[in-house]
Amino acid sequence: MLRQPTIADRSRVTSDTHLWSYGDRLYTLANTYYGDARYWWVIAWWNGYPTESDIATGVVLTIPTNIEKALKALGF
Repeated sequence: MLRQPTIADRSRVTSDTHLWSYGDRLYTLANTYYGDARYWWVIAWWNGYPTESDIATGVVLTIPTNIEKALKALGF
């Protein structure tokens, strides 16, 4: 079951940050960080944004850099 990661879960997953800019796409970030655009939803869920249109320019996103640990923290 998909769940929101706790603070403890988040502390166990290394992450990077990304400043959301006009024209950014979640699938592009997923491809850059994970080599697979299909994991766009991990970045969205991790940051609490259901869609790209919910992310305002200038928002700093947290990108979990280890996809296996991120998926585990999300309940997979």
